[in-house]
Amino acid sequence: MRSFFFYDLETSGLSPRFDRIMQFAGRRTDSQLRPIGEPVNILVKMTDDILPSPGAILTTHITPQQTLQEGIPEAEFCRYFLDEIARPNTIMVGYNNVRFDDEFMRNTLWRNFHDPYEWSWSEGRSRWDLLDVTRFVRALRPDGINWPYSQRLDQQTGQTVDVPTVNLVDMAKDNGFENQNAHDALADVNALINLARLLRDKQPKMWDYLLRHRDKKAVATIVRPDAPVPFVYTTGRYASANEKTSAAIIIGNGRNPVSALVWDLRYAVTDYLGWSDKEIKNSLTANWEMRRQEGFVPVPIKELGLNKCPAVAPIGTLDASTQERIHLRMDQITRNLHTLRTNPEFINRLVRIWGSLPTFPKSHDVEGQLYDGFSSDGDKTKIRLVAGASENDLADLHPQFADERLAQLLLRYKARQYPKSLSEAEQKQWEEYRANKLQRELPNYLSELSKLSERGADDFVLQELQLWAESIMPVDY
Repeated sequence: MRSFFFYDLETSGLSPRFDRIMQFAGRRTDSQLRPIGEPVNILVKMTDDILPSPGAILTTHITPQQTLQEGIPEAEFCRYFLDEIARPNTIMVGYNNVRFDDEFMRNTLWRNFHDPYEWSWSEGRSRWDLLDVTRFVRALRPDGINWPYSQRLDQQTGQTVDVPTVNLVDMAKDNGFENQNAHDALADVNALINLARLLRDKQPKMWDYLLRHRDKKAVATIVRPDAPVPFVYTTGRYASANEKTSAAIIIGNGRNPVSALVWDLRYAVTDYLGWSDKEIKNSLTANWEMRRQEGFVPVPIKELGLNKCPAVAPIGTLDASTQERIHLRMDQITRNLHTLRTNPEFINRLVRIWGSLPTFPKSHDVEGQLYDGFSSDGDKTKIRLVAGASENDLADLHPQFADERLAQLLLRYKARQYPKSLSEAEQKQWEEYRANKLQRELPNYLSELSKLSERGADDFVLQELQLWAESIMPVDY
């Protein structure tokens, strides 16, 4: 029987590779969104090599000390997740989970010697992200739902303007299921389930359509990699003023086998024909701060992951009211499509430049190297042996991995989860690693605590974070 599992994480920071899951919460429902069983709410113990982001802890109010008192080890959490949460035929559902929570799950499983991918696709499992679903419904079929706005400062005019938002807290407040404890994972899960019911009840056809089109095969029938045609696309990379929605078309392959490069048909290719390769590359690689600067002009291309639950629909769904709402007319789309198709040399140049960019920032640390390659079949057998080994077994287990990353991961896995399994030499190696890491990170950590204190941040949390740093620092530091 197919079921949904709605889940949310609270983490020690924003990096899925180097920060940690501190709270995992979720609830299973049947296909009609009726609860099954009891909700899940787990804290995960912080290990003594991690200095969390003070800003993240001030947001969640989950301190490292609390995770030690009430939490379970990360290795135990991984086994529980795979055995009890990621059951066959489960649809894992979140709110920005594809870009955030799912990435934390992958890195956590990999770090603890479990397959980082199978939980989201094998044995009828799948995933779904309701963030872009909600944006899509707002843009195309908003009737019956109260849609919130947030006030933001317009950088160009200096005026405060109302901007469409689908922030979960605001959606809950405006639609009568207010989240009384935002940034608590279980409270966010309950709000998300209520939002799902709202979307399904008020726009059932759209709900059913997007549910059916969450996987890559269904997405490919809309975006048509084999014979590109325009389609409607909602993504966080598009402007809020346009309801995060535009018309797009594939112009080439992405940088991995399940992605495609798309052009935003809101814009005309002719406006970019004079750009040099360097200007194009600088625009594509600009960071968040640069993109917010006055005068910055983005190149209107984006990599669409067919396996990342993109919210897409045929171009025919753009009725007159939707065109007005997203400020995009069909004649504009037709005109820009024509100029795009009559400038293939420029498009080929864009695709070439995009393909030359790195797909993921390279890391010199093994824990940031999940996407550097797949492990061999021989190593997979050894990985399973490690995951199933007890502390006593690990002390005598010395697998010879072909993948050099795994030997380094094994030392850290043993040290964090089963420290009694370390040999004397391994214990020394771990303490050297831990001391170097903490000494490198501590100055910025203390500086951030000081700045937050000056701003009047929660004194109890800051003191706990100070005590945490003192408790885990090497004795001779």
